[in-house]
Amino acid sequence: MLKIFNTLTKKKEIFKPIKKDKINLYVCGVTVYDFCHIGHGRTFVAFDMIVRYLRFSGFQVKYIRNITDVDDKIILKSIKEKTKINDFTNSMIKEMHKDFNLLGISPPDEEPCVTDYINKIIEMIIKLIQKGHAYINKNGDVIFSINSDPNYGVLSRQSLKLLKSGSRIPENKMKENPLDFTLWKVSKKKDFSWNSPWGRGRPGWHIECSAITNVFFNNSVDIHGGGSDLLFPHHENERSQSVCFNNKSKINFWMHTGMVIINNKKMSKSLGNAHFLRNVLKECNPEVLRYFFLSTHYRHPIHYCEKNLNQAYISLKYLYTALYNTHPFLNNEEGVNFELEFYDAMNDDFNTPKVFSIFFKIARKINFFKNKDVLKTNNFAFRLKYLANNLGFLLQNPEDFLQKKTTLNSYTLKKIQFLIEKRNIARQSKLWKEADKIREKLISLNIILEDLPNKTIWRKNKKF
Repeated sequence: MLKIFNTLTKKKEIFKPIKKDKINLYVCGVTVYDFCHIGHGRTFVAFDMIVRYLRFSGFQVKYIRNITDVDDKIILKSIKEKTKINDFTNSMIKEMHKDFNLLGISPPDEEPCVTDYINKIIEMIIKLIQKGHAYINKNGDVIFSINSDPNYGVLSRQSLKLLKSGSRIPENKMKENPLDFTLWKVSKKKDFSWNSPWGRGRPGWHIECSAITNVFFNNSVDIHGGGSDLLFPHHENERSQSVCFNNKSKINFWMHTGMVIINNKKMSKSLGNAHFLRNVLKECNPEVLRYFFLSTHYRHPIHYCEKNLNQAYISLKYLYTALYNTHPFLNNEEGVNFELEFYDAMNDDFNTPKVFSIFFKIARKINFFKNKDVLKTNNFAFRLKYLANNLGFLLQNPEDFLQKKTTLNSYTLKKIQFLIEKRNIARQSKLWKEADKIREKLISLNIILEDLPNKTIWRKNKKF
């Protein structure tokens, strides 16, 4: 029985889809004004894991993840780089896909860009005005009135009294309430605006998600997700305008991933401590980074540092080493208890740290039976691969992961192999000093050795 922590109720609840065996899942996507950072990676790896498991469990999942391809930051960046906004956003989307593909993040069923749904956004704004939930200010902007929603603040549990004018947000004379937010922003810049009943302009940020969920799900969503930094004001505003647009609007579960912490501070571009995925992946095996993201429960803050990345590598290497020289196939029922433990852990709000501990139990079984019982070794190897594969792990050939194939020239490859063979002869002859000298020689060539039970493999030195 699957239980999910619902941000709306602040507790774990038994998950029941609105329609039997079918799940509508929406996750707020990237605003493509720059390259993706590790915060994006953490969130979208988490929801990739969730989608994989839901499908593995037999649900039909319709997964939508939007792309914000117009906002102030995008406009300013495209102007700064003297690039047409469409060319700029397309290049950023292409880079985003590269990073996500490397991390094993499967594409969503649909990935709608905001600019393709301007008409639907305008239709929603018109209805919100007609129903008395929005007004036009002196600038000509269309503003949502939070006072028109008696339940505003219910999702994020914000105290509106504490958010009064002049306390946490700046006073704005163009708004009836300082917490009111923009649905349509007037703009005279032709390249970044569209015609509307209120003149040329572009949509506000919050309205886009409500319009897109309405198009794809008719405002009937089983799970709505995103990073915890979106809870307020983005998701609070989205919930409010969706309900005011259609009082039958239903979002059953709200899910939020925890923050990335660096040196005890929240990762933020404004603080200058953001790490781009593309740079991290130059030094880190993508599967190691994926493992790191899921080694902490998705709801909890995750501490990004070299030590924790190295621990993720060591853990993943242990699993791949267990699978090395095995031929996974299911030949008996032994180990089925591990599968039951796996389901119990995943059904407990997707408890991946517990799942990883189960993977280690299976790996220890494999190591125990190696060179003792081939059938049991391969049976447990199958259990491990089967469960891990469904979460996007252990998909590589073990030797490829452990050796990290590289593109060195043939002369260097032959030299490396010669030195390894020479070292093995020295070790067999118990010439330990000679063996150590050869290892040092290989280290000077930026080569790291891995001594497996019946073979020595090598890899080019890379941090993780």
